[in-house]
Amino acid sequence: MAKTAVVILNYNGEDYLRKFLPSVIACSEDAEIIVADNKSTDDSISILNQEFPQVKIILLDKNYGYAGGYNKALEQVTSEYVALLNSDVEVTEGWLSTLIKFLGENPSYAACQPKIKDYNHRAKFEYAGASGGFIDSLGYPYCRGRIFDTIEFDSGQYDDPKDIFWSTGACMVIRNEVYKKAGGLDADFFAHMEEIDLCWRIKSLGYKVKVMPSSVVFHVGGGTLSKLNSFKTYLNFRNGLLMLIKNLPPFQLLLKLPLRLVLDWVAAVKFFLEGNAKHGFAICKAHFKVLTTLKHTLKKRKLSSPIHNSNVIVLSYYLRKKEKFDQL
Repeated sequence: MAKTAVVILNYNGEDYLRKFLPSVIACSEDAEIIVADNKSTDDSISILNQEFPQVKIILLDKNYGYAGGYNKALEQVTSEYVALLNSDVEVTEGWLSTLIKFLGENPSYAACQPKIKDYNHRAKFEYAGASGGFIDSLGYPYCRGRIFDTIEFDSGQYDDPKDIFWSTGACMVIRNEVYKKAGGLDADFFAHMEEIDLCWRIKSLGYKVKVMPSSVVFHVGGGTLSKLNSFKTYLNFRNGLLMLIKNLPPFQLLLKLPLRLVLDWVAAVKFFLEGNAKHGFAICKAHFKVLTTLKHTLKKRKLSSPIHNSNVIVLSYYLRKKEKFDQL
């Protein structure tokens, strides 16, 4: 059994497998490479069998989404460390050994991530993770190198290793034991923000999360769901609220949730005024879903820890025009 498994979740990603698996195989020293297939309907499986016979395949019986798919796949993975890697990521030499070495030497850390750069604009950070993830006072996520839609050029300004709130699901290395102890990714999220929720629960268990920018990968981003898709808007707004309800201590939840709801409605109105009605309705649908599943969500409140960040990113970004991480 390999000490480390690189697990790539695939759904109809035959082009990505052909394009990016070679770099994963070449640069993931001593790791077992696994593709977990979410019931693809394209030629993914035949391509894996014919062109990448050294890759282990886990066949899932339906599309469980990102969260459920990884949970199902990792039931069959016993390696000490697991790298969760998107299918649209190009890795570089030493990317994995750097992260594994750090975890091996620092038992108080449960997970870490590399620096994530944009595959198509290689001088810039990539939206999903950049150089480490954080959440603001109201639970809005942002990164070193990316706040909302403002993405910075990478000039080495965030090359220092740093404790972070969350590691991106695009490329996260995590202790398998802690992943399972924390309950894994929440399958109810389906996709988007489930890694933030997982990292929050990991921190509630007393572990820490780190970004190691000396490890670098390049991410296409939006490979499975474009930001223009209103379903992505629905998932982001729904899951953002679910995350707060699950993880905030009671006092902070009562204080912060109403403010978050108001800001969500402001976002919905903005979408309607801009002529993006489908995205406005997606937020309404997200709120309705949160309300109708509230009892179910409250049952998940097994661990909680407060948000210590006093920043309100919406105000800093839109009113104070602070668009870069180092301006906060």
